[in-house]
Amino acid sequence: MRRLALACLLLLAAPALAQDVVLPEAGSVSREEGLAAFDRIHAVVSSPRCANCHVGPDNIPRWDGLGLGEDVPHGMNVTAGDSRIGVETLLCSTCHRTVEDGPIAERGAPPHVTTDWRLAPVEMQWHGRTAEEICAQLSDPDTNGGRDWIELAEHLDEDGGHGGFIAFGFDPGPGRAPAPGTLQEHIDDMLTWGAAGQPCPGPVGAVAVEE
Repeated sequence: MRRLALACLLLLAAPALAQDVVLPEAGSVSREEGLAAFDRIHAVVSSPRCANCHVGPDNIPRWDGLGLGEDVPHGMNVTAGDSRIGVETLLCSTCHRTVEDGPIAERGAPPHVTTDWRLAPVEMQWHGRTAEEICAQLSDPDTNGGRDWIELAEHLDEDGGHGGFIAFGFDPGPGRAPAPGTLQEHIDDMLTWGAAGQPCPGPVGAVAVEE
């Protein structure tokens, strides 16, 4: 029921890809090309700009990629709680304001985007996960917001169009390591991976993600 509610929430507004994006035909991409695309996808989602807020059930965002070391918890003992927005302690939006035109990211200041700041749903944990586990999670509608591969690309494109979290990941401002590549390259890789059948690294077959 929780996953169904999550999927319904994320799909209330169905975005569409920009008209100039050419969709590859399903099956038109080889497994090898698909695996290479996923390697690049993994480099993005496992980077600090993405994984810092895609954390597990401890609900603690990370401060990796700020020159402070690796696996650094958010300062000031911040926890987002089970709500993932900080209702239980201090709202994420107290410091990370929601703005009309974003993202806004200045050195030494909390970044702001056009979406209310929050952690990703715990089902979408990337921090501390292996490439195989992330691949299984991204390819499973039960753990990716109910999306197929085209809808995953649409999600990326829609967020980038209004200055949300994903747009911030590729343009995080001074003092923060950006996700590798560009948002458009990430969208293209998602489509390539999907057209190849969403292959995962390791032995052929799905990899179970521990709950």
